[in-house]
Amino acid sequence: MKKLILTIVISFSAFCATAQETNKPVINISGHADIYYGFDFNRPFSNERPDFLFNHTRHNEVNLNLGLIQADIDGGFYRGSLGLMVGTYAQYNLAAEQDLLKNVFEAYAGVAIDKERKLWIDAGIFASHIGFESAISSENFTLTRSLLAENSPYFLSGAKITYTPNSKWEFEAGVFNGWQRIQRLSGNTSPALGTRVTHTPTENLTLNWSTFIGNDFPQEDKRMRYFNNLYAQMQLSQKVALILGFDYGSQQEAIESVQAGASRGLEHWYTPIGILRVDFNENWGMAFRGEYYQDQNGVIIEANSPDGFRATGYSINLDRKISQNVLFRIEARQLQNSTPNFLQEGQLVRGNFLLIGSLAITLP
Repeated sequence: MKKLILTIVISFSAFCATAQETNKPVINISGHADIYYGFDFNRPFSNERPDFLFNHTRHNEVNLNLGLIQADIDGGFYRGSLGLMVGTYAQYNLAAEQDLLKNVFEAYAGVAIDKERKLWIDAGIFASHIGFESAISSENFTLTRSLLAENSPYFLSGAKITYTPNSKWEFEAGVFNGWQRIQRLSGNTSPALGTRVTHTPTENLTLNWSTFIGNDFPQEDKRMRYFNNLYAQMQLSQKVALILGFDYGSQQEAIESVQAGASRGLEHWYTPIGILRVDFNENWGMAFRGEYYQDQNGVIIEANSPDGFRATGYSINLDRKISQNVLFRIEARQLQNSTPNFLQEGQLVRGNFLLIGSLAITLP
């Protein structure tokens, strides 16, 4: 009996030691800094670029768009992340949040609820499931962000469930505090919902459909918003890649704008985009972007023109990878509205031209 007990104790101790070794979490510390200088040829008096842009927002000054330090933990059946940031991206994009939250890039924890770790629940503040562009500039095809990305959520707060049955499919559904909000708007008691379906039939093609449904106003002026984001990312050859995207959204009219006895209609906005990326070699590359954004009712972008925001955009950027962790980029970008909308020397003009350079450092 003593021998049996001793054998069980030794076996259990060995199991515990193996489990501890297996479950030892992996912690990864990373950082990112994006320093830029941009010259807006409309020469804004305030040195602030148009208010529908949230990245690289300062004119004629060297500034920090995003300085980020992040810790990610992977414990096998649990995971988490904490990212803290500074820069003009945080200043402008989180202006509506409490002071203590304005420098939070990510802060979430998650657990796997199946043995194969295909089903996860995460809660906290995390990157949005919408779109193909990140707040980290070096991860994107272009230096500046598209109108599509700047005017849809970069981050969300709440809880989500993610299911990855295999390498070709991934599904996500979540409950959130609002349209790019950490703290829910005062007077709003309506949770928002979102979904994502990502299909990767081959290693050279990714298809994505993301949605958002919710109210981003106080309850007395409740306006339901319905939003769809679709994109395809294709690796056409070893050196050429293409992204095609399309956003379409609609929102209920404001109550006060509806005549007595009439039903509330929907106001719509949409934006198509295409970005072609060419890598000449491992150190040099460039990208061409064409985009259009129409929001005649000012649902997302409040225009200076009575005809609303109807802008066409073009850009070209040249990239030089100085080392594995350092990327230098320059970009020329033109935005052209159908009617005068951009301010220049106190007057409304149709166009806005930007020339910008950036040095991005990513560690490790």
